Order: sequence, then structure tokens, then C-alpha cells
Amino acid sequence: MAGFKNFVMFVVLHLLTAMAMAIDTTWYYGRATFYGDMKGGETMQGACGYGDLFKQGYGLKTAALSTALFNHGLTCGACFEIMCVNDPQWCIPNAGTIKITATNFCPPNYTKKTDIWCNPPQKHFDLSMAMFVKLANYKAGVIPVRYRRVLCSKQGGVKFEIKGNRYWTLVTVYNVGGAGDVTNVKIKGSKSGWQQMRRNWGQNWQIGGALVGQSLSFQVTISDGKMVQFNNAAPVNWRFGQTYDGRINF
Repeated sequence: MAGFKNFVMFVVLHLLTAMAMAIDTTWYYGRATFYGDMKGGETMQGACGYGDLFKQGYGLKTAALSTALFNHGLTCGACFEIMCVNDPQWCIPNAGTIKITATNFCPPNYTKKTDIWCNPPQKHFDLSMAMFVKLANYKAGVIPVRYRRVLCSKQGGVKFEIKGNRYWTLVTVYNVGGAGDVTNVKIKGSKSGWQQMRRNWGQNWQIGGALVGQSLSFQVTISDGKMVQFNNAAPVNWRFGQTYDGRINF
């Protein structure tokens, strides 16, 4: 029995290690600024298409990424750990790190000679003020940071918000744990087989065809290659404009 338990523990640790190594956890140098005030200011739908970040559980623990990090929206949903470095005037001593989810895009500005932090090839995070001041005094404006990718830890199941009409379906996939950034989605109606969805923008996935009147299942794959199947995530009487809980997560 002891040998079996040790084997099980070995398998579990191996799987967890493989998952952790599937994303690049190397520390890199970048910069960070902040937007809004302590209550937010940009918590509605952004370039990742998530909608109201408070209602969706992201709150203020978010960031808009520069072009170099945003990767045309493919990084939406990924999580990062960030610390303030090399600025004793503004970095809060022993502040530690913050963890955020990528939910928006910080666009480049080629018309200015200053405040060009989000221009390529710079790696930059535009944080909520509430997260910025955990690392540095707000008067700093911009700070040097180190950052790395980390696994996302989310409460509850993966969520599916369904929009569109009876001929076209758009699904926003959010609250994704693990690597966080979704790379592929398939959908299956209770009267049809699995069908490939196409990324519309950010984490919005679309498909044509009539799916009304069928319960909906999803296969979601994240950037480390892990796939989870959500059987009957939306019941047969699902409605456009509603969100459905997949009940499990990565």
C-alpha cells in the first residue's frame, strides 16, 4: 500500500511540475504605470472582450499589456507576477509581488516623444492604481519592474457568456485557471457533433449555424496544451446574453 501511495504522489507531482514548466516562468525586466483611481476606471470591456471585470471576478487585479506582451490578443487571460525593482526612491521596501490577469491592451502612441511606454518593443504593464500602489508610491508614475508568467488561480468553474443570434454564436470564455490564455475552443450541441470555433477577438470565440434548442458542451484548450471538456455547460433552454458555469476549471 505504501508503495502505491508513493507512486500516486510521484505521478501527481510529475503532472504538477509538467504544468508549471509548460509556461515560461523566467523573470524579465519591464516597466509599469497605472490608470484611473483606487476604484478602477477601466473595468468594462477592453481588447480582450471580457466585459465588466468586477462582475466576472477579475476586479482590479488586472493589467493592460503593451504590444510586445499582448501578442495580438493571444495573451488575454494569462497571469503575471510583478515586483518593483531598481528604484529605491519609489519602490516600497519589502513590498513583495502582485499577481494580475491580462485583460486589456495598452496601445502604442507614435505621436509623442514622451510617455511611450507601450510602444514596441517595450514590455509594459498598465496596472490599476490599486495594484500599482502595492508596489510603489503613485507619484512615481512609471516604475521599473521584473515580471514572470505564473499559473492562474481562479474561484469556481470556467465561465461561458453566450451572445449572437440563432444563426451565429459568440462565446466569451473567462475565469480560466492554469495557464489562463485559451488557444482553442470546440463546441458541441446535444444534437450535433463537435465543431471548431474561431477566435473573433481576444477571448471571444464564434461559430455559424443553428445551436438554439440544444444543450451545449465545450472543449477548451489553454496554451500549455491542457484541454478540459465541459459537458452540458449550457442547458437546452440557454439564452443569448446569459453566462453559464462550466463547474470545473484547469
